[in-house]
Amino acid sequence: MIKGFGGVFWRTKNLDAIKKWYSEVLKLEIGDWNGTMIKSQSGNETIFSFFSEDDPYFPTDQQVMLNFQVHNLDETIKHLELVGVPLARKKERSEYGQFIWIEDPDGRLIELWEK
Repeated sequence: MIKGFGGVFWRTKNLDAIKKWYSEVLKLEIGDWNGTMIKSQSGNETIFSFFSEDDPYFPTDQQVMLNFQVHNLDETIKHLELVGVPLARKKERSEYGQFIWIEDPDGRLIELWEK
């Protein structure tokens, strides 16, 4: 029944600042319509998962967490250092891959994942 992931939509208090941050930090080309289309690539997967209200994996006051799959996490970390974005948590490894976390200007925790 489900063909694919449709999108993520949210409100922000400072549209220009948030667009600039996502463009510079995550290299997302944000269009005049205030969004971008990320097309699936071979080897890319979209995870849809639920967490209990008290699960500490991401802040309990944050209802949704974005996860972006990246090609090379070490290169991503170098880029983040160059643009002055600190890691919110250090790199972790698991059977699912490697992960880091950063925060956007609105304070949302974002997970970056290399499979």
